[in-house]
Formats: sequence, structure tokens, C-alpha cells
Amino acid sequence: MNGTRARAEVPTRLLVHALVREDGTVDAGELYEVAGILGMSDQQVRLCVKRLVAEGRFTHEGRGRKAVLRAVADATGAIAPDADHVRHAYRQDHGLAPWDGTWHLFAFAVPEARRAARDTLRDKLLHLGAAPVQGGLYASANPIEDLVEAEARHLGVLPALTFLTSEDLRIGTLHEPRELAASLWPLKDIAARYDRLSTLAESCLQEMNGTEAREEAGEGRGEEAREGAKGLCVPEAERLTMAVELAAEFTRAMEPDPLLPPELLPHPWPGSRARELAATCWSRLATPGLQRPDPEPEPGSLPSLFSLYRDVLRPPTDI
Repeated sequence: MNGTRARAEVPTRLLVHALVREDGTVDAGELYEVAGILGMSDQQVRLCVKRLVAEGRFTHEGRGRKAVLRAVADATGAIAPDADHVRHAYRQDHGLAPWDGTWHLFAFAVPEARRAARDTLRDKLLHLGAAPVQGGLYASANPIEDLVEAEARHLGVLPALTFLTSEDLRIGTLHEPRELAASLWPLKDIAARYDRLSTLAESCLQEMNGTEAREEAGEGRGEEAREGAKGLCVPEAERLTMAVELAAEFTRAMEPDPLLPPELLPHPWPGSRARELAATCWSRLATPGLQRPDPEPEPGSLPSLFSLYRDVLRPPTDI
């Protein structure tokens, strides 16, 4: 395989969760092989597995590369995409979620005695993509009122929260919507994350295209050449590695994205291109022909990672 393609930083713990199969198990041999491709040492993997078992997240059966880990509870939370968040992003990319020009504002003054609740409410607003305007005042371009109210009600601070909307937001001398968005959200940092996702997805696609081209060349050169070309199929460990890296980089780009409407973003916006490349790459990775011509996998033997992303990265017309 091409060892020069772009690589994503994947924490060891995330790798273990990413390789949990649909039957809740992790094959240790597969784990060590993928970890090696990612540049992780066996010792690093062993220590991570030991910690996960000590935390009660997995049980461990067998020894070394023949061992099997079993998830005690749902282990996909660490790598599962937020389906609604991702689908809304693709709807925006395809012009199916235009902005109505409304700013959604939230103001609160929670006393110091309820500091923990205040901090939790603030974190929820940030998680939902709202940006701080000034002390206790947050703005969002998306209608997140129901989610914010539910959190405030749960925390018992709803009476301290004010909701309002405006089509005429001005901060100092800034009033043009795109200028306001650039001042409120770290768009350069968000764009940089998407650039890294694009680089990774392009690199994976180039590697897969190169593999297919070599296979096709072998098909036209007789039986001996075709037999040699079969070995050029993407090995399963490399396919899994690409999937894990793509999932990690996709999450790294999407989680901090407030999903501002396209009307508020620079043009072209790298997020749209990165998501399109990621969807194309994921579709290719999920194609059985990209792995070695092994027997059909047994039920439950594929990592849940594939079904999680297959169900989310679909064309908007299917959403």
C-alpha cells in the first residue's frame, strides 16, 4: 500500500471502540494489526485495553492477538456520529435548509449559588452552536429554542432564561450577517479542520483509485497478471484503518461546527467539499470489492462503524 498518504490522529481508545463488531466483540488480532498501521505500539494497545477492562467497559478473553474483547455496554458512543447534526449539514450543502434571516438569542443570569447549572447551560448552548455575544447573552442562526428550553428546565433554571429573536442584530458597527458570523464564530479554525478532512479523504480515494487501476491493468494481461493483481486489492486491515481515520477526522471537523446557514459563510466553504468527499470515500470503503476476495463475512463480524456511517452519510433525497 502507499505509505505516504495522509494520516489522521486516532486515539488508541477510539480505535478500540471503532473496531467493535455488530456482535459486541473486538478481535485482538485485527486491533493490533490496524494499530500497527496507525503507528501504535503493541504496548500502547495493551495498556489501553487494560484500562478499558479495569473501567468495566470491556471484558477480556484469551491472550495476545488471539484474544477477544467483549463490550459490556454500548461501545459505539465514542465514534457514533450525531445523526441529526450530520444530516442537517448535508441538507444545507444541497440547498435544502435556507436561512430565514432570523437570529435566535438567549440571555440568562443564573446566580453564583447555581454555578454548576449555569456552566452546564452555557456548555449546552455552545454544543448546540450558539456563540457568546457578551456576558450571559448567546446568539444562534438556527432555531434551537426547544433544545435549550429542555436543558434549562432539566437544570431548574428556566425562569432565569430569556428567549428572543431578531432580524436586525448589530454588534458595535457590525450589522451585515456574514460579518457578524465571522466575528462570533471561529470560522478559520473550523475551515482548517475541514481542510484536513478533505486532505485525508482525497488521499484515501487516490489510494483506492490506484488499486483499482492496477487491478484493471492486470485483467488485460492474461491469467498470471490477473492472479498478481488480486493481491493489489485493499487488504481488510488497511480498509479498516481508512474507515477509522475517516471517522475520527470527520468527528473532529463536525463536532465544533455550529452549522451556520450557507448564507452566513464564506464562498466557497470548505465544509461542503469535505463532507462530499467524505461521503464518496465512505461509500467506496463500504464496497465489498475494495477488500480482498475473502469469503462472505459472518453475521455480526463487521465493525459497527460501517453501519453507523452508512445510515448517516446518505444523499439528502434519502433523508
